[in-house]
Amino acid sequence: MKLVNVGFGNMVSSDKLVAIVGHQSAPVKRMIQEARDSGYLIDATYGRKTRAVIIMDSGHIVLSAIQPETVSGRFDDNSDLTISDTEEEETEEN
Repeated sequence: MKLVNVGFGNMVSSDKLVAIVGHQSAPVKRMIQEARDSGYLIDATYGRKTRAVIIMDSGHIVLSAIQPETVSGRFDDNSDLTISDTEEEETEEN
């Protein structure tokens, strides 16, 4: 299981991700309202403007203040975390 930062230290499991979409369209706005009404909305914007809507396989909707392209890049960029972890271990041994 890999956790990805979706802003302000909030993490989402990359294994549970279904989609990352923008917030502008009417169908997405309806999904957000339905999730809010049913208790499945997770607002990780810290009061800032919503820019990305992350849809999870559990039906939860996560709102992020980060652009969808940036969030997507963080999901794809997990190899950098592995490299930096390895470098830290080598440094600690010396």
